[in-house]
Amino acid sequence: MAQNLVIVESPAKAKTIEKFLGAGYQVASSFGHIADLPSRTLGIDVDGDFTPQYKVSADKKAVVAKLKELADKAQTVWLASDEDREGEAISWHLAETL
Repeated sequence: MAQNLVIVESPAKAKTIEKFLGAGYQVASSFGHIADLPSRTLGIDVDGDFTPQYKVSADKKAVVAKLKELADKAQTVWLASDEDREGEAISWHLAETL
């Protein structure tokens, strides 16, 4: 069991970064975005304060389940997504979901 879990966007980055970090670190990938606004509804709370209602994408449920399992076992979780608006959104969804 790794003390530190580092979550990145790309599986290729995960492999490379894990080699550099070494023992005590496990690096996993979110495979990009994990959540989106539902397509069947507006995706916002129109009766309340118009808060967005993000849902984990169906094709990412297994990825999220695995990341939750790893996060539960880790002492520290590092969200290391790309330094751009997409990366910020991915990290925000991970923080809210995990």
